[in-house]
Amino acid sequence: MVSAKKVNQKLLAILIDPDKVTLDRILILTEKINQSPATHILVGGSSFEGTHLDEIIISLKNNTHIPILLFPGNPSQISAKADGILYLMLLSGRNPDFLVEHQINSVPVLEKSNLEILSTGYILIESGGKTAVERISKTKPLNRNNIDYVSQTAKAGELIGNKLIYLEAGSGAKKAVPLEMILKVANRITIPLIVGGGIRSKKAIDDAFFAGADMVVIGTAFENNLNFFD
Repeated sequence: MVSAKKVNQKLLAILIDPDKVTLDRILILTEKINQSPATHILVGGSSFEGTHLDEIIISLKNNTHIPILLFPGNPSQISAKADGILYLMLLSGRNPDFLVEHQINSVPVLEKSNLEILSTGYILIESGGKTAVERISKTKPLNRNNIDYVSQTAKAGELIGNKLIYLEAGSGAKKAVPLEMILKVANRITIPLIVGGGIRSKKAIDDAFFAGADMVVIGTAFENNLNFFD
C-alpha cells in the first residue's frame, strides 16, 4: 500500500466476513471478484466463532490472484494462510483490549507465521446507528461532525508508528465517512488512508478516492449484490 500511494495508485478491497460465507459459495464469490476492479481481499469481522477460516482463505487464494489480508476482530481470527494482516489499534476507543491486549495475545501466533504485518490505526466514525464494532469493542465511535478531532487522532496514530490509518463507519453503516473528513485526514497524514463502511455505489467509491482515500473497502454492498461492478 505504501508503494501504491507513492505512485498515486488507488486500491479497492472487498471485505469477506467469514461469519457470512460458506465454503460452497466461495467459487461464486471469487468469480465475481475476478471480474471486478478489486486489488485486495480483506477477510475478517467483529466476531467469528467458526472453525473454517483457513479453508476460506485457501479457497480464495486458489481461485484469485490478488493479495488476501486479514482484518481481525481478535486473535482467534488470525490465519497463517493469508498474505498479510491489518494489525489494528483501535485509536477511537479506550478499551485496553483493543488498544494493546489483543495485540499482545496475538504475538505467539504471528511469530509462527510469515504474514506481512501492517500496523493500522483504526478509527470508528459515528454512522447513524450502533455497529458491530461498537458492540464488540464496547467503545463509542467518534463524532462525525468533529472533523478536526478525527484528523488529530489520525495524525497521532501516524506519530505513534502506525503505517496505515483506517476510517471506518462500520459494517452496514447508515452513513459513510464524510468526504470532508476524508479530505482533512488525507491532508494531515503522510501514510496511506483506508476508508470503509456505508459505501454502496460506484460513485461513492470514486468520491472517496477523489477526497483522498488510498484504499476503499466495500463489504455489505458486494455481499448483497454480487453484480455490483457489472
